[in-house]
Amino acid sequence: MKDEEALSALLEHIKEHRGFDFTGYKPASLGRRIRLRMQALGLADYGAYLDHLEANPDEFAVLFDTILINVTGFFRDAEAWSYLRNEVLPPLVQRREGRTIRLWSAGCATGEEAYSLAMLLADQLGLDDFRDRVKIYGTDVDEAALAVARHATYDARSLAAIPPEFREAYVEQRGNRFAFRKELRRAVIFGRNDLVQDAPISHVDVLACRNTLMYFNAETQAQVLNRLHFALQPDGVLFLGRAEMLLSHAAYFRPVDLKQRVFRKIPSEPRTRSVDVGTAAERTASTEPAPVDRLARAALMSATAAQLVLDEQRVLVLSNHRAMHLFGLSQRDVGRPFQDLEVSYRPVELRTHLDEALQQRRTIWLRDARLQRPGSDATFLDIQFVPLTDDVGRPLGSTIIFNDVTQYRRLQQELEYSNRQLEAAYEELQSSNEELETTNEELQSTVEELETTNEELQSTNEELETMNEELQSMNDELQLSNDALRDHQDEVDRLNRFMSSILGSMDTGVAVVDSDLRVLAWNAKAEDLWGLRADEALGRPFLDLDIGLPVEALHEPLRGRLSASDETPTRVELSAVNRRGRAVRVQVTLTNVRDDGGGPAAMLLMDVVDEGTD
Repeated sequence: MKDEEALSALLEHIKEHRGFDFTGYKPASLGRRIRLRMQALGLADYGAYLDHLEANPDEFAVLFDTILINVTGFFRDAEAWSYLRNEVLPPLVQRREGRTIRLWSAGCATGEEAYSLAMLLADQLGLDDFRDRVKIYGTDVDEAALAVARHATYDARSLAAIPPEFREAYVEQRGNRFAFRKELRRAVIFGRNDLVQDAPISHVDVLACRNTLMYFNAETQAQVLNRLHFALQPDGVLFLGRAEMLLSHAAYFRPVDLKQRVFRKIPSEPRTRSVDVGTAAERTASTEPAPVDRLARAALMSATAAQLVLDEQRVLVLSNHRAMHLFGLSQRDVGRPFQDLEVSYRPVELRTHLDEALQQRRTIWLRDARLQRPGSDATFLDIQFVPLTDDVGRPLGSTIIFNDVTQYRRLQQELEYSNRQLEAAYEELQSSNEELETTNEELQSTVEELETTNEELQSTNEELETMNEELQSMNDELQLSNDALRDHQDEVDRLNRFMSSILGSMDTGVAVVDSDLRVLAWNAKAEDLWGLRADEALGRPFLDLDIGLPVEALHEPLRGRLSASDETPTRVELSAVNRRGRAVRVQVTLTNVRDDGGGPAAMLLMDVVDEGTD
């Protein structure tokens, strides 16, 4: 129990002195992380560590680093982001209908919170409207972290907190990592910005600065909050981390929902332009020496600020030269009631403010009153209503001092214009830088693709060279085969010539038929015997030949010879008529041979055994 009380006292000290509330964190986890820091310092208990914090203010930053492990992430503290999505952004989008919406993630680290804002706005507006209207700035002092943010790729574990519908709509897988779509990425501009030293981004509608302020001391926090206050639109929203409460900065922001750490900007009053006032009317004691009285009057009359002095009845008793020139007064107006003078209601109504100053017995300011005189530029005045009293506090009257702030106003307008120009130039520079980085990434991708294509072409070239070698080898083999075929054909031609020579030299008519009984050979003796040339006989069915030999009588013997397995010749003797018309007796001898394809064939040897007479 004692440790719990000591831990509570330590957390209360952090809350009171630094404005950060860690009481919502799990006590066990919080205590364990604080003890890790205590062990590093060699401190035994929370009380000793509290003494160390009081003596060493820089220890706060180290403690916060220890407590806030993995401080960034997508939609960190989901309940707060849900509140932002459902309660803050819809009315903002409605108020900014048709106009640009600007968001700033200050201390964005590696970009998760900037992309979280982008997904919420894209969901609210749709990608097309989002691309045209939304600008999101992510800034940090860590260039290495910004490089990761610009690359916009994360591992699967980092994306676990993103709602599934957002992952499907805005994230694409690239290998084993995941990248945001270009429509989303191009709306987010990253750049280096030191919240303590650099000028803030202005005209921001939503400013997320989560778990960043706690690293600064109280003085620096006030400086940073002043910059954040300046950055926001009059109705802008500040979104802080879970431990940040702004308890000591109520003049800058009011809580919209303290639990979710959402605050709205409190518009600031115009800057006070104080002017020392010392008038002769304030020193009207009757005992004042005359030379001093004349000196005071001379000083009043020559003062650069226009001034009117009224008595208790609000009658004009004195008007200096500047007032006379500015409002067209003269000495004739001295002694007239103030309400009868044009200056009492022009350029603005002054009497109510004078009443307020006299009733409350304090100085009242009216800022930026505009005086327009014919033929000249407008003059801007800060008007001061001062009640006058004597040494014992009795009222003597009042004085109205008109401070000419036209030059200041003009300088302020020029400064605001210059700031807008600088901001526009900065945004254009940032945009150009983003575009150059995007172009560089695309060029890098193109180079990688070209390198891949080159490797593929080299591989294809090697394959073509291999195929060419194989084709050359096949061509060499075909050449050898062609040579062999030519040699074979030459041999066949030689054999054919030899056979033709043999057949031509035989004194017996010779015919050779294949298995279909088509004529394969027909020698000269057969031509002479039957009167049918070889070119007329070759290729024709033997049984269709119109010769003097009764070929139909040879059909069965031929079929029998072609199908016979023995080599014994078959002999048939037939009566025939030769080409001269003489009756002859012909003996036909049938023997088995093979055709040029190795198939069965029959050779007919036709010998005339008896020549008849005419």
